[in-house]
Amino acid sequence: MELAEIHRYPVKSVSGWVVDSAVVEPWGLAGDRRWAVVDESGNLHWVGENPRLLSVVATPTAEGGLLLEAPGLPQLKVPPATGEHFPVYFLELDTAVLAHPEAHAWFTRLLGKPARLVWLDDPRRCTLPASHGGLPGDVVSLAGDAPFLLTSRSSLRRLDDWITEGALERQEEVPAPLDMARFRPNLVVDGFPPYVEDTWREIRIGALRFRMSELCDRCAVPTYDPTTLKKGKEPLRTLARHRRWDGKTWFGVRFVPRDYGEIQVGDPVTVLATEP
Repeated sequence: MELAEIHRYPVKSVSGWVVDSAVVEPWGLAGDRRWAVVDESGNLHWVGENPRLLSVVATPTAEGGLLLEAPGLPQLKVPPATGEHFPVYFLELDTAVLAHPEAHAWFTRLLGKPARLVWLDDPRRCTLPASHGGLPGDVVSLAGDAPFLLTSRSSLRRLDDWITEGALERQEEVPAPLDMARFRPNLVVDGFPPYVEDTWREIRIGALRFRMSELCDRCAVPTYDPTTLKKGKEPLRTLARHRRWDGKTWFGVRFVPRDYGEIQVGDPVTVLATEP
């Protein structure tokens, strides 16, 4: 029962990095989703309407900027954000800092529509809403819904089995197993029974404790293949059959850290409290 993977996403909605260790801060992993791409009105450009965001590789630089890469576009080194505060409207947040104008032009070319890259200068300005399980004092990065999303390898294997069973029932070709990257987790655990994570209320990873804030309902993002960018029916079709209640489909659990420090792949995961 261990932490099997750590994923960090420098820019909200773009591809992520699998890392061996990371630092847990009150608002999430250090370097996770401090940047986001918005339109001219400050609303988020998200994957469901802009799947090309998944083709972007964003590498943090030592100076605090980004190195941006995507098929068909020139590589761009973005300096640390020092622009004006720009109104944003997709979180419990009023403004974010504009990046260099070349970054706006780069994302505008990528998406084929006006875009701006913004940076969250101080995550303590962004509170975690009570509607997402936030308590007084809880803060979050541009991830928005929670500092951490946790998924389980065994739950994904069960989901793949269900998808296979459904394909055979419909006499369709059995698809390849799903990539966990579709679900955009921060933390992936292994060694537990499928979907037991739904019952966790508090866990410890290594020496750090985490409080469950809510289960994760799934939007259309997991239906996009992170490599081909093609949209399909899975996994939402199968989740709707096996994991649907309250009018939503569910996969993964959101957590808020109670302690701060470093975590590493291979750290033991201990369940401290479950639902009554």
